Amino acid sequence: MKQEILDSIDYCPHITFKEFHGIDATLGGGGHTYELLKKYQNLKILGLDQDPHARIASSINLKEFQNRIVIDACNFGEYLPSHKVSFIIADLGVNSNQIDNPERGFSIQKDGPLDMRMNPSLEMTAEKLINKISEKDLADLIYQYGDERLSRKIARKIKKEIKERGNFSGTKDLAYTIAGCFPPKQRYRKIHPATRTFQALRIAVNQEIDVLQKLLDNASNWLLPGGIISIISFHSIEDRLVKNHFKNDIRFKPINKKPITPSASELIANKRSRSAKLRIGQLN
Repeated sequence: MKQEILDSIDYCPHITFKEFHGIDATLGGGGHTYELLKKYQNLKILGLDQDPHARIASSINLKEFQNRIVIDACNFGEYLPSHKVSFIIADLGVNSNQIDNPERGFSIQKDGPLDMRMNPSLEMTAEKLINKISEKDLADLIYQYGDERLSRKIARKIKKEIKERGNFSGTKDLAYTIAGCFPPKQRYRKIHPATRTFQALRIAVNQEIDVLQKLLDNASNWLLPGGIISIISFHSIEDRLVKNHFKNDIRFKPINKKPITPSASELIANKRSRSAKLRIGQLN
């Protein structure tokens, strides 16, 4: 899908030589930006990321392009542009640092605290969330953001465990409890049975749907006429928001009517991309 993002720049209006030509709204480790800066020798990009660990990683990975990249500590939902740009890219997935570092609390396989904050300065953690909200609200959250059919059973089990023995010791403890809600045959599949619930908690902790809606609402104020916005989503709610925005907002037209999904080679190289969907829109 990186190739399609590279190709989408060809739809952009003539790139004006202002301070920045484009914005990577979810810089992460800098993978997409690296490919763009490598291909387009005069390109200048502003990279946004609320995660301090991601900003450190990207500054190292993009060191050879340091004169053409500026990294800003910012949640893209709160960004206020100083001028308009030719393109925006946003990859809504969790970056490798967040998943691979157990201390961040995103991992099911590696034990860590029930955190899940992309921005460590946020007050709400996954642990605080499951303690704060009611069983019904927890079940609704797991169903809405995780597409989990066993959401009621899982929420009931989580609340029961907290009441009987206190807070969960960490991510593996919570994952084990969630797995116990599934029939034995479903507990040992390739995808862990707690995956959907963890996804739902992460989305809620970081208010990811609200932040995406802000990006879509503000994109026309970021872009030059004819500008391109490319968004990779990993959840049906995210994809539906993007699809409907490009379809219903008369200021935009979709470049691809159907979402672009990973190729076979991409899936081999990165199994985490299996649910990724890329949609590209152009400002009229």
